[in-house]
Amino acid sequence: MIPRNLLLSALAALAALGLPGSAAAQAPQHFVSETPTARVDYWQLRAADISRQLAAPESLAPIRLVFVGDSITDFWHLDANPWFPGKFCGRAVWDETFGGTNPAWRAINLGVSGDRIEHVLHRLLPAAQGGEGWLDRADLQPDRIFVLLGINNSFDAEKPMAESIIRGVTATIARIRERKPAAQIVVQSLLPTDDPAKNRDLVLPVNAALKAMAQQGANLRYLDLYSGFVDDAGTQRRDLFNDSLHPSQAGYRVWRDRVAAFLRAG
Repeated sequence: MIPRNLLLSALAALAALGLPGSAAAQAPQHFVSETPTARVDYWQLRAADISRQLAAPESLAPIRLVFVGDSITDFWHLDANPWFPGKFCGRAVWDETFGGTNPAWRAINLGVSGDRIEHVLHRLLPAAQGGEGWLDRADLQPDRIFVLLGINNSFDAEKPMAESIIRGVTATIARIRERKPAAQIVVQSLLPTDDPAKNRDLVLPVNAALKAMAQQGANLRYLDLYSGFVDDAGTQRRDLFNDSLHPSQAGYRVWRDRVAAFLRAG
């Protein structure tokens, strides 16, 4: 228990500083900071939600599209951005396009914020082999599986960085092919960052390699997203991003439009 005189002194000091919320009339009766709370990060909640969805008794047969990725894919799932008040992610765009209004485009989102390629490989590894088994359900037989992975492996990266990303994506494609051999796999390009040197030295070479790989693979396609997110000078369009990496709601509309055009083209 904090001595009353010490607590009063601390409150008086806050009031003297003029900090917001320092006046007794503005203070709530109880702060979250006073309550012992186990730390549970967003990605843990998100992964648990996906696992529950995949374990539910409802049939997954109506799912025609699967999206695999990291936070960039995950945030199709968010509406108001919890980290940037006043900004929005892709939930409204997802619901209107992939929520089931068009049964041929009904989709499931398996993106988890913060995942590197190796984490996705573990999520797709069969449960019988010690993985999370996210493609184990026999009734999940999508027409197409969209993959967008790699940018998180550019942080705390293995060397050579581009080769690490390309080989990781290749391993992911092989894993998906093992689990869902009938599905077309669509490898999507990395999005531009706000660092022109990184785009030049890493993102564009990786995209070129992924495109070449997709052109040689059976039932494998490449979808360019990069060009939709840069201006005429090749610079990242800031209006399409909430931060330096994650699309804004407008950015998710650009992405959706590219996916939709791809699907319509067959």
